[in-house]
Amino acid sequence: MTTTIIKAKNWYFLPILAIMALGLFLTAKRFIFGLGSVTALSDSFPWGLWVGFDVVTGVAVAAGGFIMTGIVYLFNAERYRPILRPAILTAFLGYILVSLGLMYDLGKPYNIWHPMVMWNPHSVMFEVAWCVMLYTSVLALEFGSIVAEAAKWKKAVRLFHAIAVPLVLAGVLLSTLHQSSLGSLFLIVPEKLHPLWYSSLLPLHFWLSAVAVGFATVILESYTSSKFLKRGLELDLLVDLGNFLWFALVVSLAVRVQDLLASGRLVSWGDGSMETWAFTIEIGLLVCSVILLSIRRVHNSKLGLFLAALCALLGVVLNRLNVSIIGMVSSSGAKYFPAWSEIALTVFLAVNGFVIFFLAARFLPIFPEEKKREPEWI
Repeated sequence: MTTTIIKAKNWYFLPILAIMALGLFLTAKRFIFGLGSVTALSDSFPWGLWVGFDVVTGVAVAAGGFIMTGIVYLFNAERYRPILRPAILTAFLGYILVSLGLMYDLGKPYNIWHPMVMWNPHSVMFEVAWCVMLYTSVLALEFGSIVAEAAKWKKAVRLFHAIAVPLVLAGVLLSTLHQSSLGSLFLIVPEKLHPLWYSSLLPLHFWLSAVAVGFATVILESYTSSKFLKRGLELDLLVDLGNFLWFALVVSLAVRVQDLLASGRLVSWGDGSMETWAFTIEIGLLVCSVILLSIRRVHNSKLGLFLAALCALLGVVLNRLNVSIIGMVSSSGAKYFPAWSEIALTVFLAVNGFVIFFLAARFLPIFPEEKKREPEWI
C-alpha cells in the first residue's frame, strides 16, 4: 500500500477530537430529549438544515459514484478507472451519512424501517426511500469488491467482477430516479416555494444539477486527496472531467433560464429580498464555474480546476438550501435559522466522512499503486 496519511502533529487532531466529542454529546442529547432540545425547528417550519443540507444536498454531492461507474462500465472508458474507486468510496460514505442525517431529523427515528413493509406507491417520499435504500446496497456491494481485494478473497472478487455491469446499471437507474424525485418532493408546494425556484421541471433541474455536482465532487476529492495523501494527481483525467462539468453546467443553466423566461417567473428577481440575493449568489457561483472552465489556462491547471469545481459545488449546495429552506421561509410565516447544535451535528457528520475516507485510503486499495512522493501544496 503506497498511500499513507501524512503524519500530523498532535494539535492537528485536537479540532477533530473536539468536534467528535461535541457531536457525540449532542447526539445523545437529541435522542434522549428529542428534536426540540437541539434544533430551531417548529410545527410551522419542520424541515430545516438536516433535511436541506444533510439529506437533499448530501444525495446530490454523492452523485459522483453513479456517474463514474456509468462512464467506466457502461461506456467502457477504462482510462477513468484510476479515479473510479475514490468516487465509489465518496458516494458510499455520502449515502451512509445521508441515512444517519435522516435518523437525526425523524421525529420517531425507530420507525425508519416502515417503508419496507408499509407500502405507499403514490408517495414520492416512499419512492425516494426505496431508491436510496437500494442504491446504498448497490454501493455497499461495489465497495465490497474493494474490501474483498484487500482481504485477498479471490472468489468474492471474481463474483463482483461477474456482476459488475448489471450492478452498475441498477445503480445508474436508481440514482436517476431518486435524484430527480428529490425535486418532485417540492412540486406539491406551488404556493409556498418562492417563484424563483418553483417549477414543474424541478425533477429535471435536480437531476441535471446532480450530474454537474457529481463531476465537481470527483475533481475536488481527487485534488484534496492529492494534497493530504502522498499520491499524484491525475491532471489529464481531471481536465476531461472539467470539460464534462462545463457541459453539464451549461445545459443545467440553459434549462433553468429558459424555464424562468417561459413561465414569466423571472420578474420576481430584483426586488431586493433575501430570496433575490440568495438566487443571485447561487446563479453567480454556477456562472463563475462556467467562466473559469472556459479559460483554457485556468481549465488546464490544478488550482483552476479546484476553484471551478468548488464554485459549482457551492452553487448546487446553495440551490438545494434555497429550495428546501430559504425559498420556503417567507410563506411559512415562521422565522428559522439553524440552531448552533444543528450546525454542530452537521459538521460532526461531515468530519466523520472525511476521517473514514482517509482511513479507508490508508488501509484499502482505493488509489492505484504509484511511487511514493511528497505531497503538493497550493
